[in-house]
Amino acid sequence: MKLKVCGMKYQENMKAIAALQPDYLGFIFYDKSPRNFEEEIPKLPSTIKKTGVFVDATIDFIVEKVNKYDFQAVQLHGNESAEFCIKLKNELNRPHGFLKPVGSIHIEVWKVFSIKDTFNFDLLKPYEGIVDYFLFDTKGKEKGGNGYTFDWQVLENYPSTTPLILSGGIGLEEIEKIKAILKTDLPIYAIDVNSKFEIEPGLKNIEELEEFIKLVIPA
Repeated sequence: MKLKVCGMKYQENMKAIAALQPDYLGFIFYDKSPRNFEEEIPKLPSTIKKTGVFVDATIDFIVEKVNKYDFQAVQLHGNESAEFCIKLKNELNRPHGFLKPVGSIHIEVWKVFSIKDTFNFDLLKPYEGIVDYFLFDTKGKEKGGNGYTFDWQVLENYPSTTPLILSGGIGLEEIEKIKAILKTDLPIYAIDVNSKFEIEPGLKNIEELEEFIKLVIPA
């Protein structure tokens, strides 16, 4: 199972978290978020995939940020259609144009769906075979970072073989719930953490993250 730490904002904090060797670091490009990213990213280990997080952004805007920051994954957190995802994937992975040649490099595309008490899994069908992962987050007033989990039992009815990413208010209090859901047949690819490990928006608590990794991520 992989780990993504999202909502990064400060360079020294990024370096400290990178030393914990998560699989992904997320950078949010959404001006309504307190974690909106406008800085530079320090050099990170090549084992960490940098992920740009966008909310109903244009393809040009997303491609610009991917090119600028050398993102290996894109997380779509708005109302992006399946058609939009196809166009974006084609643009991200084409070998010519204003993007530097990427050859066989594949830039992952994640599509986020928010859950509260129930979810209509038919909404996933148009995206099957298009996006690399489905990310399930908690439905709240904010586009992510709401600080509480949704009812994971909803996922018992997950009908897809597309790997999923579990997100939304995950902290140290959810350790036992995580261990339990990992024992199911759900195709869980990664855990995505953010606000529960923050000292303030964008500034992560290194000690608590280190403890979480020791308890959840196999050595």
